[in-house]
Amino acid sequence: MMLRPGYPLSQESFPFDVLLDDIVLTHSLFLPTEKFLQELHQVSFVRAGGMEGPEGLGRKQACLAMLLHFLDTYQGLLQEEEGAGHIIKDLYLLIMKDESLYQGLREDTLRLHQLVETVELKIPEESQPPSKQVKPLFRHFRRIDSCLQTRVAFRGSDEIFCRVYMPDHSYVTIRSRLSASVQDILGSVTEKLQYSEEPAGREDSLILVAVASSGEKVLLQPTEDCVFTTLGINSHLFACTRDSYEALVPLPEEIQVSPGDTEIHRVEPEDVANHLTAFHWELFRCVHELEFVDYVFHGERGRRETANLELLLQRCSEVTHWVATEVLLCEALGKRAQLLKKFIKIAALCKQNQDLLSFYAVVMGLDNAAVSRLRLTWEKLPGKFKNLFRKFENLTDPCRNHKSYREVISKMKPPVIPFVPLILKDLTFLHEGSKTLVDGLVNIEKLHSVAEKVRTIRKYRSRPLCLDMEASPHHLQTKAYVRQFQVIDNQNLLFELSYKLEANSQ
Repeated sequence: MMLRPGYPLSQESFPFDVLLDDIVLTHSLFLPTEKFLQELHQVSFVRAGGMEGPEGLGRKQACLAMLLHFLDTYQGLLQEEEGAGHIIKDLYLLIMKDESLYQGLREDTLRLHQLVETVELKIPEESQPPSKQVKPLFRHFRRIDSCLQTRVAFRGSDEIFCRVYMPDHSYVTIRSRLSASVQDILGSVTEKLQYSEEPAGREDSLILVAVASSGEKVLLQPTEDCVFTTLGINSHLFACTRDSYEALVPLPEEIQVSPGDTEIHRVEPEDVANHLTAFHWELFRCVHELEFVDYVFHGERGRRETANLELLLQRCSEVTHWVATEVLLCEALGKRAQLLKKFIKIAALCKQNQDLLSFYAVVMGLDNAAVSRLRLTWEKLPGKFKNLFRKFENLTDPCRNHKSYREVISKMKPPVIPFVPLILKDLTFLHEGSKTLVDGLVNIEKLHSVAEKVRTIRKYRSRPLCLDMEASPHHLQTKAYVRQFQVIDNQNLLFELSYKLEANSQ
């Protein structure tokens, strides 16, 4: 479909290198990766093989350029692509066989050789690689040593530890692939519960349910996969029989509502803002640019390759609830007003760091209805900070398609951490606003628009983040605090706390 004879590989509006990038970034919208590579193999070699002269050579050179750019873009993602490894190696061998045709492209063939050697290719017939180190997700066992480690990208084949709870709140700990299906998870739970010796069909009697702190329950279907990164902040997995589904109740709140200052009262706004930015930069860097396409367009990789993006979105929600939680756990009116002031300072510093994800999350936390209704608390805030917060609310206002935000971020030079949900909103608009195929042909304009949006992410990360932070025990304590927030995400409970603080506020 894509590279048929007569396909316009170059035109004035789309230079070849831009069109090449457009196709590599967006091909999954209309052609799965394995089929894309098969088409590349067929058109560029099978058809070009019978051609002599410049046209046949041109096709082979175009194939080399496409394969190079594909490998350069995908890199580690290829270990998750079933069947892609053999095709890539076949293409590589065919190019090397005709290496004499590429004398003028010696650097490209050398680069291809290096990429094929370094990129992880999943070849089904080859022996499985040794077991990988288990990676920690957010909130998994809350180990200080894990949260202080630099975050690295997750892949579907990575293994994690996970707790699966029973109706009585006892649990089993299983080791599972991140991409495991619900059926696989239930199989591991069954084995742990020593049901394996029971009559056949015992495993089928168990179901897997995600239970939120609010009590909301979601029954997960056996074929669903990658469920770990789609759980809410304080949601947990429960295995139970269908008969006990209705009786499931959430775990007790992880935060004990008790008097006393929390860590936020003991740390400086500058330290918190810098650690927020540093951590969110790590998380943002882990998100492969193709995850944005797959998240919105549901490419053939599905959720398996959007785990890092989902964790970043989860973190944004976590920061928002952290702000509300800290304010509503502060019982003294004066201290609570000081806390509002501190969070506004943190938002300002995050904006100064060009960390608009943290900036947005903090502002949304202060705008939580359970916090914004605290009239007595907001009245004690100095006028300077009230005015500053109004400016922040204007900046985060979605009015006129987030005009204020777009003007601010357009003036920023990398490194920048954008408000990621807005990028996904823009991609969704592009997806729903036009068809991918028009009269059976690929809509190049749509692919180009999608790719342009993805390239903005590339631009934001084109320079490294440099923050001057001291290395001290206090620094490590603040770093640990910022990276493992404990929050209340049950809005009903947040309102209960709010009314206890100020019953008559409007």
